[in-house]
Amino acid sequence: MKFTKMHGAGNDYIYMNGFVQEIENPSALAIRLSSRNFGIGSDGLVLILPSENSDFRMQMFNSDGSEAEMCGNASRCVGKYVYDNGLTTKKEIALETKAGVKYITLLEGDEKARKVTVDMGEPILDPVQIPVKVDKEPVLNFPLDIDGKIWEISCVSMGNPHAVVFTTGIKELDLPVIGPKFEKHPIFPRKTNTEFIEVVDRKTLNMRVWERGAGETLACGTGACAAAVAAILNGYCDRKITIHLIGGDLEIEWDEQNNHVYMTGEAVTVFEGEIF
Repeated sequence: MKFTKMHGAGNDYIYMNGFVQEIENPSALAIRLSSRNFGIGSDGLVLILPSENSDFRMQMFNSDGSEAEMCGNASRCVGKYVYDNGLTTKKEIALETKAGVKYITLLEGDEKARKVTVDMGEPILDPVQIPVKVDKEPVLNFPLDIDGKIWEISCVSMGNPHAVVFTTGIKELDLPVIGPKFEKHPIFPRKTNTEFIEVVDRKTLNMRVWERGAGETLACGTGACAAAVAAILNGYCDRKITIHLIGGDLEIEWDEQNNHVYMTGEAVTVFEGEIF
């Protein structure tokens, strides 16, 4: 099986072309290939497939084998992949995901790296749809007890659930210890991704993320979008924000006119290979 390793802001996945090869048991394959010591090494596996209602369909699996609804960074990479590999000549692409159809615009770049914008759609603030077991909408600064310490969470779905925590000293946080406790807290029926955010100014945030099913990653596109929405709703930031993540920067805009969130960042090809 042939594959391409790509990353968006350090959020790296293994991409496979489902048009020309059949990928059996992708969940188990994601676990095996994502291992950074015994496999290729990645945050998960992304399959690029035919779609009945869009240009392409994306199916993605986390490094633990669980299937995810959506990934913003992976969406950008899919856009670059299909264009670079001649699957389309379009620079505006409709991509079917489990979180709905997302619209990708390819900007400047080349075969190594390309800037890409994804229309991530409208943020979901209804706690039932996120889902989170809190009886208020929106869920802003809700006190959550983690081992006796109270953390204030703001909850947003961008097709997948996010809990955003505004705090300080995020570099010192022991995410491998506290991250799973947020992810698996009973308040989240389908678990959650958790973003730890420092507000720099009205246009800038710093972020670390614990991803559901993957652990700490260098970036999370849907998480950056959720963090921007939460920052705006809390009055911390304007509607155009640069978010600094460990793996790079993402530009997020929450459009006041159509309520859509737009994410812009690089999609980078790392290497190609074949698995026997």
